[in-house]
Amino acid sequence: MQPKTEFVKFLGKGAYGSVDLVKYIKRDDNALPLYAAVKTAECEDYNSLEREIQILSKLEGCRRIVQCYGNYTLEEDFDVGGFRVYKMVMEYAAAGSLFSFMDSYKDRKLPETMIKDFTRMILQGLVSVHRLGYVHCDLKPDNLLVFPCRQSYELKISDFGSSRKVGEYSDCWDVDLPFVGTPVYMSPESVRSGVAEKALDLWSLGCIVLEMYTGVIPWSEVEFEGLAPALSKGKAPEIPKSLPCDARKFLETCFSRNPKERGSASDFLRGEVVSGFSLPPLKLKIKLAPEKPTNVSKKPLKLKIIPPKPPQFKKGGIKPLKLKIMPLKPPASSFVSVQ
Repeated sequence: MQPKTEFVKFLGKGAYGSVDLVKYIKRDDNALPLYAAVKTAECEDYNSLEREIQILSKLEGCRRIVQCYGNYTLEEDFDVGGFRVYKMVMEYAAAGSLFSFMDSYKDRKLPETMIKDFTRMILQGLVSVHRLGYVHCDLKPDNLLVFPCRQSYELKISDFGSSRKVGEYSDCWDVDLPFVGTPVYMSPESVRSGVAEKALDLWSLGCIVLEMYTGVIPWSEVEFEGLAPALSKGKAPEIPKSLPCDARKFLETCFSRNPKERGSASDFLRGEVVSGFSLPPLKLKIKLAPEKPTNVSKKPLKLKIIPPKPPQFKKGGIKPLKLKIMPLKPPASSFVSVQ
C-alpha cells in the first residue's frame, strides 16, 4: 500500500526531472519522514534516474551525500495527463540549494569560515564518490544541498544523473554543446575529450569556491559562444587579487591546466596540496631556545652549597604542654530492659 502524500511546493527542475516537497499524511512505514523531496522523471529520462539511484545506493550512509528513503527502487506513477512517470524519494534540505542559500547573504558572498567548512564537506563527499570509481560530472551550487544543523549548516552532494565511471565517455556529449555538465563549471579537458576523470570535479569545485567568495557566477564576463574556445585554450576563471593568499593558491591548484597537477580530493583534505586552506590537521609548533655561541670558552662549573636556614620560632618562652585525660564512656547497651 502506497503511503498517502500531500503536495507542499515545487522545489526545482533539473536536466532529468523536477523535484517537489511532499508531506506524508499517512505513513505505514515508520522509516518514512514527515517531509521528503520527491524527484520525478518522465520515461525518456528513466535511465538517468535509474543510474542516479543505483549510485546513491552504493553511497548509502555517507554523510556528505544526499540519502534516499525506501529500498532504492524507483516508484512508478502517473502524472495528471495519464503518462507514466518514475519517482525517487530523498531527504529534504530545508535550507535549499547552495545557490539559493547564497542569495540570503549580502552580494551573495559567504563568510570565509563558512566557505572553508563547505569546501571541506564537498571534498569529503568527493572522496566517497571517487573512491567508488565515479565522477560526479555536474558539480555546481544547484546540486549542493544545505541542511540546517543546530547553529550551523551541513552540505551534501546531490543529483548524480550525469555521473559516469572514471574513464567513461559521456553520452551527454553533443557537437553543438561540447560539455559534459553545466558549461560554466566545466574543465578544459571535458571540452576536448568528454571523458570523465576525477580531476574534472576538482575544477568544478574551484569554480564553486570562487563563487562563494565573490558572489558572482564564473565566466560571467564571457559570452556563451566564447566559453568553449576559452576553455579549449586552457584559460581559467579570473581569480581576484583581493582574495586571501591561501584561497588564491587553492583556486590556482584547482584550475591547473594539467589535470594531474590538481591532485585529488584526499590530498586537499590532508593539506598536501595547499596548506592552510583545506583545514589540515593541527600541528604543534615548538620554539627552541637559541643556541649559545660555540666560540665562548667554557668555564668549569662551581658547586655552591647553601646551608638550610634554622627553623624560626616566635620570641617568648615555650609553655609546657598539658595532657588532658578523658574517661571512657561505657558502651551503649543494645538490650532492652524487660519488666
